[in-house]
Amino acid sequence: MNPSPASTPASAFAARLRQRRAQLGLRKPDLAAAVGVSLTTIQQYENGQFPRGELAVRLADALRCTLDWLLAGRGDPENGIVETPEARLVMVPMVEARLSAGTGSFETGGDVLRHYAFRWDFLRRKGNPARMALLRVSGDSMQPFILHNDVVLIDQSQNEPVPGRMYAVGVEDLVYLKIVNAVPGRIILTSVNPGYAPIEARTDEQLADLVRIIGRAIWVGRELE
Repeated sequence: MNPSPASTPASAFAARLRQRRAQLGLRKPDLAAAVGVSLTTIQQYENGQFPRGELAVRLADALRCTLDWLLAGRGDPENGIVETPEARLVMVPMVEARLSAGTGSFETGGDVLRHYAFRWDFLRRKGNPARMALLRVSGDSMQPFILHNDVVLIDQSQNEPVPGRMYAVGVEDLVYLKIVNAVPGRIILTSVNPGYAPIEARTDEQLADLVRIIGRAIWVGRELE
């Protein structure tokens, strides 16, 4: 049995686009001018044609909504976006789980403790603002680069490891902040502090069950005493 037109991803996207445009009081020509496309292209989007690449980002910008909500219906349109006269801000959640930069810490869950404001344009250059979260570091294995009790910004949309980059990584019941590298047949999680031995996992096993790349670390902040 084929799904009804109202239940397809394309029709749901079109409905969200029309809804958001109406909420903002934008006419189709206004939206076309803001995105930099023709009126015909906007009409095609509102009939269910998905925008591609940079046009999708520009469309979400013009509609002042998140890309996740516009394309996939995840979250809410603004998802913590606050418009001010000076800048568009994103309220990034600080979640309960602590990242370990040592022997590992238990993944205690994603309960939101509070939110912190970041400029939207800064976060957009780094990745996907809608998938970012702040976590606090415990331990000294990443010193002197990252210190105990620092706060790290994680982009959960960047979960395909790039060698030499730093990621929040789940290993069984523990969460680590480590540099990810690989050799044939193995993934290697290394520390900055030479006092900590690398953690290795074989990639010919069910890696997803053993090692979970939660997201890439893209920013660090700390409080001065």
